[in-house]
Amino acid sequence: MAITTVPGTTRPGRPSSPYAERPRRTSLGRKVRDNLTGHAFLIGAVLCFALFSWYPMIRGVVMSFQRTRRGVTTWVGWDNYTRIIDDPSFWTAWKNTFYFTVLALVLGYAVPFFVAILLNELRHAKGYLRVLVYLPVMLPPASALFLFKFYAYDPSEAGLFNAILKALHLPTSQWMQSPGMTMPAMVIASTWMNMGGAVLIYLAALQNIPGELYEAAELDGAGIWRRIWNVTIPQTRLILALMAMMQIVATMQLFIEPLILANGAGAEDSATSVAYLIYQHGFFQNDLNGAAALGVIMLVVLAGFSAVYLRLTAKQD
Repeated sequence: MAITTVPGTTRPGRPSSPYAERPRRTSLGRKVRDNLTGHAFLIGAVLCFALFSWYPMIRGVVMSFQRTRRGVTTWVGWDNYTRIIDDPSFWTAWKNTFYFTVLALVLGYAVPFFVAILLNELRHAKGYLRVLVYLPVMLPPASALFLFKFYAYDPSEAGLFNAILKALHLPTSQWMQSPGMTMPAMVIASTWMNMGGAVLIYLAALQNIPGELYEAAELDGAGIWRRIWNVTIPQTRLILALMAMMQIVATMQLFIEPLILANGAGAEDSATSVAYLIYQHGFFQNDLNGAAALGVIMLVVLAGFSAVYLRLTAKQD
């Protein structure tokens, strides 16, 4: 190994070595390897989304402008859309879907919020009650709906809800066999199944509210309802807005409830939803192009709701 001397001194200088820069290069190589690993995981996720989400959407849009007969595909433009819109069941499905969405916003949106407030105010058995509220979410949706169909919504007096109504000396109901009760019954079942997740989200938001705000409200003589209106709701408005948007998007895709509870269309088409109509066109009528057109229409409507939500919440953010 060659020894170098520093000019003007008799002491030998630092030995010249080809490995002097090794620590720096090793650190750089580690960073490159770490970034490659992260990008590899990211690329895998992107490929999964592209294959199972983005490609089907693009393919559905293309199919909505085509018609396939006996293996021959032709370009028909807007014919599928005009044919779908001229179908009377199209408007019935949209009316039922919007009706279900409104009922779900009145019941399924408000009830979890007030249940979360109640659980947040309790001092004992909090963990047990949270598990109890979240338990329906862990059930398979089909199992929960069959439980409602054959046990709770039994039209005879042996059904759970009819037994409760009879005990209260109130008139019983045919539930899913009655056109007027079909949608409210599906909203009740859907709220019971999906309430647990919303309650936990609301609980997390409520626990982030500073306690000093409630103490100040109590010193001003505010009761529980005034505290909820003046403190709880303003402090959780962003979460409430986000959950409202998620509620609208989820309820607009109503499918499994009418399929199981009402055997599809229900009495006098009272349970036919847009998603179930897509299912009918695609698998019963073998009209995949019409189903694709209906799916694109639903996509545009939901995208419109999302755009309105983003516009309304932009200033709040």
